[in-house]
Amino acid sequence: MNLSPLWQTRNFRMLFASAAATNLGDGLIAVAVPWLATLLTHDPILIGLVATTRHLPWFLFALPAGVITDRLDHRRILISADCLRIALSLALLSLALTATPGTTPVMVMAALTFLLGSAEVLRDNTAQTFLPSVVEKPQLEQANGALWSTEQLAGQFIGPPLAGLLIDISVALPFGAQAAMLAGAVAMILSMSLPRRVQTTPHLPMFAALKEGMLWLWRDIPLRRLAFVLGGFNFIGYGFAAVLVLYSQRVLGLDAFGFGAFLTLAACGGLAATLIGPLILRRIRPRSAILLGMVGFTMAATALALEAPLWLIAVFMVLDGFSGMLWNIAQVSYRQRHIPAPLLGRVNAAFRFIGTGPAAFGAFTFGWLISWAEPWGSAQAVLLPYAVAAAIGAALTVYAAARLQLR
Repeated sequence: MNLSPLWQTRNFRMLFASAAATNLGDGLIAVAVPWLATLLTHDPILIGLVATTRHLPWFLFALPAGVITDRLDHRRILISADCLRIALSLALLSLALTATPGTTPVMVMAALTFLLGSAEVLRDNTAQTFLPSVVEKPQLEQANGALWSTEQLAGQFIGPPLAGLLIDISVALPFGAQAAMLAGAVAMILSMSLPRRVQTTPHLPMFAALKEGMLWLWRDIPLRRLAFVLGGFNFIGYGFAAVLVLYSQRVLGLDAFGFGAFLTLAACGGLAATLIGPLILRRIRPRSAILLGMVGFTMAATALALEAPLWLIAVFMVLDGFSGMLWNIAQVSYRQRHIPAPLLGRVNAAFRFIGTGPAAFGAFTFGWLISWAEPWGSAQAVLLPYAVAAAIGAALTVYAAARLQLR
């Protein structure tokens, strides 16, 4: 079969440009949200709560989002979700300009980030389901690699340090910039030209549609095991990320720009993986890539828990970013190729309900761990969550090495 080169496909170029804009905006608020939370409160439980509300929608809404994805036009969903995110970003901008420290502003911020996370659930699930209708199946690894590369470059390499520079001017600026990026993304999606989806069979009722997606996943034992392994890693991984702002402040002594720059370490590794990852994945199985991702994360958590020298932490953060990106490209491409197209939205949503839903509880749990351990000392308390993450990561890696087999 003769395939057009990926970058000659105009629809993919527009999708890529849209992803670049949204990921740059997401990279800005990845720093701005936790930093604003630390300006409004010093309570690690409340800071963890803000991170929790961003990810809780994956647990609450992932399954119905899958049904919506399979029923409605994908492009319209992406546009609607991004328009809602523009409004929420502007609301966060207003909060950053007017709020004074206290519990009430933090709770308002938590509510806004919950709504923002809810829109992201629908958008992210739809975006992964949308890609196979934009490119050919043999191009999925290359296309996913390109999309992950823009997430790393814009969202984690450029966005975080840029957010630090903007915060030095005003903590509100990153939220305004995100709204502008999302507006650009909407324009790119609107410019795409795709045939309308034709529904050839009647829609099942909501509950029956949910059940069909869940049962398909449950009966596919390799994919089900992968979902639970991913759920365990996202529990510790999002907890890892949620309190990294406190680790940076208390242990490393970084300011906003330094924290943003610190976040780019993993992005450097991830960006390298997006460039050479598709080549590597032609030579290794998805299972091997996933195991490498687990090992990389566990080593990074161990370095942080042991308060290793900054240069060694930097090395492990880069390795974690590289191996984690291989994991992402491998498992997303595997799902897009493995799951039948009429079920892709619902099975993807069921997979991410199990695989991403626990993230919210990890973010809150790690914040609570720091609060519980603070009698030991402010800096020492921040080390505990990373020791827990390393121990759980090692256990999950052993389990996956023994039980995870992907067809």
